[in-house]
Amino acid sequence: MSESPYSDLERPPLSEQALNRALVRPGSLWSAIGVVGETGSTNADLVRAVRDGAGEGTVLVAESQTAGRGRLGRTWSTPPRSALTFSMVLRPVVPITRYGWLTLLVGVAVATAVRRLAEVDARLKWPNDVLIGERKLAGVLAERAGDAVVVGVGLNVSLREEELPVPTATSLTLQEAACTDRDPLLRAVLREVESHYRDWTEADGDADACGLRAAYLASSATIGSRIRVELPGERTLTGLAAGIDPAGHLVVTPDDPAEGPERVLSAGDVVHVRPRT
Repeated sequence: MSESPYSDLERPPLSEQALNRALVRPGSLWSAIGVVGETGSTNADLVRAVRDGAGEGTVLVAESQTAGRGRLGRTWSTPPRSALTFSMVLRPVVPITRYGWLTLLVGVAVATAVRRLAEVDARLKWPNDVLIGERKLAGVLAERAGDAVVVGVGLNVSLREEELPVPTATSLTLQEAACTDRDPLLRAVLREVESHYRDWTEADGDADACGLRAAYLASSATIGSRIRVELPGERTLTGLAAGIDPAGHLVVTPDDPAEGPERVLSAGDVVHVRPRT
């Protein structure tokens, strides 16, 4: 017999009905919110759902995710109801060259909601991590699915030290956050996503015109730091993270003059060698 979702009172289940009642309404971005007990990957599920006609604003939340996907094909899992693991379908009508901002936009939304509700200093590491200090609290993964983009979020809420996927991760519980209730946290994140997404799409994806680049820079732990970037092809670049370009790419001033005055990166694993001051 499977464990009841109510057996761990510190990790109560989410209510699909309550989430839909709170977030799905006329004029809202969110069109349907589903909650499942367990799945391999909410991103993979929604990519398949898009092929079957899932519309913009479809959200899938998993109480337990057994094969969550991160960058570079990494997989991870979470104990039941210990995290917020969810994905959303977005269909932005903006130039494709500006789609790179979607991962950063959702990261800003997560960090903003966490700072407001949980009262911890969540910061962003380019391109897709939310940090507290140098420990990873959440990750964001965006995937193209036809004319849609599926964006997934994994946010560690009540994981204990022995449950962390890697020692460099953390959770809201371990950070003694003011809020570790997944329901208001999820509502807050989705409302922040909707607000930023509407502004961004109305500005035709112009991150400066809608204030998204300024919001990202204000929350960034990467810009202004000395970094090492692991690039595709087993190459490494070290230097100063100098900024974000109009497409959401990272601008780096290399340590090695032979690399040129600046490099613009669309992908890469960033390590903060020395945090910004």
